[in-house]
Amino acid sequence: IHGIAKAGVVMTEFTEVCDSLARILTYPGADYADRLQRCRIAVEALGSDWGGILQKIDKFIDAMKDSSTGEMEELYTRTFDINPVSSLEVGWHLHGETYERGAFLVSMREVLRRCSIEESTELPDHLTHVLQAVGRMDPLEASDFIKKNVLKAVNTMLEGFIGQSNPYENILLAVKELLALYATSHVGV
Repeated sequence: IHGIAKAGVVMTEFTEVCDSLARILTYPGADYADRLQRCRIAVEALGSDWGGILQKIDKFIDAMKDSSTGEMEELYTRTFDINPVSSLEVGWHLHGETYERGAFLVSMREVLRRCSIEESTELPDHLTHVLQAVGRMDPLEASDFIKKNVLKAVNTMLEGFIGQSNPYENILLAVKELLALYATSHVGV
């Protein structure tokens, strides 16, 4: 693999996977099982070189299959909303509550506008927005942004999962693997 171009994956497939992962990292609802299946299909379309990501998605789906909507909502809230260590705000993990985070939020708002991504109730640096933006950025810009910002933040988020046996760890590991492979595939393109 080791590259989207080498694996024959087109940008629209990568964009769909980023969007699908973003939907999984959005608060669950009655349609959550459908979102999971659409994500699995999108990752599967990337091809066999991306099997590690598919395995992580499958582990998450398997862990969630017997959960009610209420149980999924509770897990999401406990995982991302109550526990700041695993919150999904990229800028917070990079800069904490400093001026630099404010500047990062402003720059992310501009990126979202440029990529025609509507903000939700989440801040512009929320991983769901960041994934959608990365999926629409120029590959070299995305590669640089992923390496300088997103992977560092996701690694910090993952530290909050150590010893927790939380199924969302599989989704963040899938995000990390996808973005790391994408970023390295566009070096010098």
